[in-house]
Amino acid sequence: MLDRKFILQNIELVADNCERRGVSCDVSQISQLETQRLEKLQLAQELNRQANEISKQIPKASDAEERNALIEKGRQLRQEKDDAQKTCDELDQTILEIQTLIPNLTHADAPTGGEDNAKELGFGKTAKPGFDFQPLDHLQLGEKHDLFDFEGGARVAGAGFYFLRNAAVRLDLALQQFAINFLCERGFTPVATPDVALTEVLKGTGFNPRGPETQIYSIENTELNLVATAEITLGGMMSGQTVSASELPIKVCGLSHCFRTEAGAAGRASKGLYRVHQFTKVEMFAFTLPDQSAAIHEEMRSLECELFDALEIPYRVVDTASGDLGGPAYRKYDLEAWMPGRGEGGQWGEVTSTSNCTDYQARRLNVRYKIDGEKGTHFLHTLNGTAVATGRAMIAILENHQRADGTISVPQVLRPFVGSDTIGG
Repeated sequence: MLDRKFILQNIELVADNCERRGVSCDVSQISQLETQRLEKLQLAQELNRQANEISKQIPKASDAEERNALIEKGRQLRQEKDDAQKTCDELDQTILEIQTLIPNLTHADAPTGGEDNAKELGFGKTAKPGFDFQPLDHLQLGEKHDLFDFEGGARVAGAGFYFLRNAAVRLDLALQQFAINFLCERGFTPVATPDVALTEVLKGTGFNPRGPETQIYSIENTELNLVATAEITLGGMMSGQTVSASELPIKVCGLSHCFRTEAGAAGRASKGLYRVHQFTKVEMFAFTLPDQSAAIHEEMRSLECELFDALEIPYRVVDTASGDLGGPAYRKYDLEAWMPGRGEGGQWGEVTSTSNCTDYQARRLNVRYKIDGEKGTHFLHTLNGTAVATGRAMIAILENHQRADGTISVPQVLRPFVGSDTIGG
């Protein structure tokens, strides 16, 4: 979240940013509540001072009557002090609740608007396929080669769950292995994360674990939730910690299952593996000094591009518009792969994103750094980026690499893991 002092000193700026991001929040109310809170705090401090003065007079009382009167006066003052402090604390909590609704600031170059206003920045090295036959979508290819079982998944866990079968299992594992090896060679530490996290950790990373609009599966009668991304667990891994500035940046890649309710998701473009309730993902995450985060954000974007170039998938890079950033992101880039079987005649579909969250998550999670030889601590910056979400990457591979005879060419970099250069045939 944003620093309260910053909000109070920049009410108009913060309010304009909320409007730019399509977030309804009465920022000016914070200023009013803070004035009331400070008044109650000052009153509590003054009442406490008066009560202490009375306490000093009690031993000097000339008789029992005066002594009892002083004791009663002191009791009343401490009760009034407690009442004022309680009101102060309640106002502080109300301010905090509003504060957590305020999104991060927005990079000046990020386009304003919603999903349709994203700015196209460039394309990958692989061109869209020029098929001389009618291409199949990934569900048709899956049926042809016995790759998916959505009916079995629905019998076991409900609609939106599935079984991977045969070559799809090996392709899924190949994507995980390739992405982890790729990132390890570039200085990331591999981590396999828990698939659950505490509610306070979800809130700290900017996810809403409760309420009608949540995309989170919560475990009843506990404070645990299934994670929607390893971003949650990787950020939470450092909550409440202070590291030396000399240790930064810390770059990790997390392997986890991801669970999302996908409430309200429907339509042909969301069919099959594109929008499901469970999938596997390799996630990049970095803890950095403030002056490192912009460069590392560009590095993460470059790594995503390099990875999908290696997978021989056509894609475009977009600068996400302000209204589609989500609360924590200061700036976000998406990679959208060309999916020939999506929509009528093919569509771009998001496969990765990378976000610079500046100190927004660190402030909520209380993750700090200390400069050796200096007093005090500072909030560091956090960044995240998808290396590969295996389901959507699989769609792009199957649909772009299909051949006229129905077989599918396995990208060169995945062949050592898959054990074959072709699916089918």
